[in-house]
Amino acid sequence: MKSEMNDELRPEYDLRRLLKDGVRGKHYKAMQQGYTIKIHKSDGTTVVKRVKPVTRAVILEPDVLEYFPNSEAVNKALRSLIALIPNK
Repeated sequence: MKSEMNDELRPEYDLRRLLKDGVRGKHYKAMQQGYTIKIHKSDGTTVVKRVKPVTRAVILEPDVLEYFPNSEAVNKALRSLIALIPNK
């Protein structure tokens, strides 16, 4: 029984090895340092953009994201939990 992914891909693009051997967060530390994007335009010029890491970002897992699709929803839920915590 073939998976849908294999039905759409040529044999030379078999991603099973990548999915099996993949490492979660492999480039996380490097991305936190920021990175540079070079855009080569058709007129021969190049635009260089320096991308800085987003600070204080929280990454939601897909199952959580189903319930909290944006910052407003996350903040509302966390504020309701904070209200349950006794004063310090």
